[in-house]
Amino acid sequence: MSTSTPPDGAPDAAPPAGSGSGAQRRSTLLHRLDVRGAPYAFIAPFFVVFAAFSFYPLVYTSWISLHRVELSTLNLMEWVGFDNYTALWEDDRFWNALLNTFTIGVLSTVPQLLMALGLAHLLNYQLRGSTFFRVAALTPYATSVGAAALVFTMLFERDFGMINWMLSLVGIDNIDFENNKWAAQTAISTIVIWRWTGYNALLYLAAMQAIPRDRYEAAAIDGASRWQQFLKVTIPGIRSTIVFTIVLSTIGATQLFGEPLIFGQGPNGITGGADNQYQTLGLLLYEEGWKNYQMGRAATVAWAMFLLLIVLFVVQRVVKRVLARRA
Repeated sequence: MSTSTPPDGAPDAAPPAGSGSGAQRRSTLLHRLDVRGAPYAFIAPFFVVFAAFSFYPLVYTSWISLHRVELSTLNLMEWVGFDNYTALWEDDRFWNALLNTFTIGVLSTVPQLLMALGLAHLLNYQLRGSTFFRVAALTPYATSVGAAALVFTMLFERDFGMINWMLSLVGIDNIDFENNKWAAQTAISTIVIWRWTGYNALLYLAAMQAIPRDRYEAAAIDGASRWQQFLKVTIPGIRSTIVFTIVLSTIGATQLFGEPLIFGQGPNGITGGADNQYQTLGLLLYEEGWKNYQMGRAATVAWAMFLLLIVLFVVQRVVKRVLARRA
């Protein structure tokens, strides 16, 4: 039997027909999957967690809000349609909680953002130990809500609080911060301001440092003062960040819960005071679900808060478009 070998330097035998094109197709397919599918694979964990802990509770809460459900018997639901929504619409406690949420939100958000803006402007200067000041500004944000609320509750205590002691030095009588509506809401707003001012200041500072320096130099050459530079260069340069912090603060104000709950120091915390003088929507939700055991009504309050945020978002978009057209 004779065998033949290819001569030295001769090319290898050609692969079977179709095997080369098949490997090339698999390689192309894997490349396409890598390019097009990899981004979806990277973001998939977020959406899985979102679906499990946000989307599903949202849908389930909407389903519960259409039933009469008690906390002790969650598996027993009685269909009531939109009765919970009509009852909530006619409930004076809901409108009181909505008004309290709005007033506390305004009392806490407006001073908070103005102070954050001023603090960021100061931190934007070349200061010695600027890193220390920036970390110190963020410290209240890192403090737990419970610790901050407890400390401020002691400060605003009627008989032995430091605030009343300081007011007594200038001849002002003790203020009952818990039982006076506006005093209570001011005290709660103070807690929110203390916790969030530094956080917002660092957001503003990051935005300010992204403004090109040549804009300030051009303004200085034109004779603009520091204040004019702040108004004409800094504020327009961080406008998008300001809008973001307003939206963030509005969402936070709508969900206000821990500060008024701890400020009440007990059963009054759930009801927002003896006369509901500082009961927010978050506290009303908690009262319906975990004090009155009516989970259907609590779910209705939750959906009212969600719809309120959607309305605020739509209003913000409309105002933004109107301002953009005028500009």
